[in-house]
Amino acid sequence: MALYELTSDATNLSLARPVLVVAMEGWIDAGAAAETALATLMSTGTPTVVATFDDDRLLDHRARRPVMHLEDGINTGLTWPETRLLAMPARAVGRDALFLVGPEPDHEWRGFCDAVFTLATQFGVALAVGLGGFPAPVPHTRPARVVATATTPDLAADVGFLPVTIDVPAGIESAIEARFAAGGLAAVGLWARVPHYVSAMPYPDASAALLETLQRVAGVGADTTELRTEARAHRDRVDELVAGNAEHTAMVRALEAQLDEEADRFANPLSGGPDGLPSGDELAAELERFLRGEGR
Repeated sequence: MALYELTSDATNLSLARPVLVVAMEGWIDAGAAAETALATLMSTGTPTVVATFDDDRLLDHRARRPVMHLEDGINTGLTWPETRLLAMPARAVGRDALFLVGPEPDHEWRGFCDAVFTLATQFGVALAVGLGGFPAPVPHTRPARVVATATTPDLAADVGFLPVTIDVPAGIESAIEARFAAGGLAAVGLWARVPHYVSAMPYPDASAALLETLQRVAGVGADTTELRTEARAHRDRVDELVAGNAEHTAMVRALEAQLDEEADRFANPLSGGPDGLPSGDELAAELERFLRGEGR
């Protein structure tokens, strides 16, 4: 039995070598970088649902429970988590695009990746692009940078990559990327580096960087003016907090120095921070309180 079902709107859908954008919930999205980037893309037009997936097979509903709607004690229905393939026309995002959205599967990853590959082949996908963000030892005072995982050296070099050999836990986007590589279709993952001490809260600079890199690499994009305005305001608020604590100021200055010294090479994304620096946990906790308005 198939893991997906095409909708009636898919029958007459005409797409010109679309880009498949993968932005699923679950792993890994520091600073809500991909979530915010996807919401910005979706706001440019009205997407068409072209395929739905069998979430009873893919998801553990005890871990991802449906939402019950109550009105004066009456159960008026449930909202179930959904995995869907959406289509957006070129006039909305610059190029015909498909968006794979919804929660990361709990089960049948290989089957799910096969299904996505089959759909991509059916719709003539030219390139798959995954979006995400990861905590990194970088300062908030520098522009967010995007690094790549990819199916070919050229794609990786076009974006920039971490010059390391390392084994890390994989998310579903990485599994889809590997399936595309096996099937001979190009795929690239775009990963925004988010300062580790602000990674638990929205970081609009990372979302804007993802969108601008997506536009450059794949021709799919959206206006980032509002995100850039939010990023400046966010930086000002973090600056205000950091300036009030000598230890925090020293940490940020050291991160700036390290980043400046790196030039065109990148630091290990899984390191806790530069040698001799605090982990950032204290600053992160204080920053969360600060941004909630609980004082300095």
